[in-house]
Amino acid sequence: MDLDFNEEEIRRYSRHILLAEVGGTGQAKLRAARVLVVGAGGLGSPLMMYLAAAGIGRIGVVDDDVLEVSNLQRQIAHATDRLGMPKVESAALAARAINPNVEVVPHRTRLGPDNVLELIAGYDLVCDGTDNFATRFLLSDACVLARKTLVSAAVLRFEGQLSVFKPHAGGPCYRCLYPEPPPAGLVPTCSEAGVLGAVTGVMGTLQATEVLKEILGIGETLAGRLLVWDALDTRFRTVRLRPDPACTACGPNATLHDLSAHATTEGPACAI
Repeated sequence: MDLDFNEEEIRRYSRHILLAEVGGTGQAKLRAARVLVVGAGGLGSPLMMYLAAAGIGRIGVVDDDVLEVSNLQRQIAHATDRLGMPKVESAALAARAINPNVEVVPHRTRLGPDNVLELIAGYDLVCDGTDNFATRFLLSDACVLARKTLVSAAVLRFEGQLSVFKPHAGGPCYRCLYPEPPPAGLVPTCSEAGVLGAVTGVMGTLQATEVLKEILGIGETLAGRLLVWDALDTRFRTVRLRPDPACTACGPNATLHDLSAHATTEGPACAI
């Protein structure tokens, strides 16, 4: 592992290097890491900013949308003078402005079963910040097949949820928690029900923290646990998750062998 940092990098990451749990070796792990962020919206914005600030070597971002004024209430990687710009380009500008040492790779594309495995193949860890059940299940199934760790966050109104899915390491997958997508229209999206902007900031920052912990191998992983935050009550609670032996994706008799079941899925990378 390359531990050769120049003087500017040592100053930039000095608060990390001072931590016994990180140090120079841990900072080198962050520099060598490759993280894919799916969704450049309310969750992806703080997530990307903190990953860039932390010195993640390569950050990929997937989104096929352009910036609209209604996004600016919560999607803090973007700015008013970039309205109409592809979100991946806007987010890349913000991340590079924070840390020009990191490589930011914009993927302006519609995530689907035909490209998801190729997209995640170039990264060590995948983050879900989307507002679309079709995309969430597609991304989870792809990570199970590719044996990639998935750090997944979700928000709605005044509540957020966060977990880490590592079925390749013995933990549950997303389908162990939610076996199938809910019927269309049963669960509203943020665009239908609203969301307090700062809630996305908290959950995206927590998501970034879990990514850094996974890369550094420190602390207690959220794999096997679901963190739920109620902002109105200022209350966090943790729910224990277990692998489902009947899970069609990661169970002993799993039927998931490819992504053909998603062939008719629209699956846009719709960001919160």
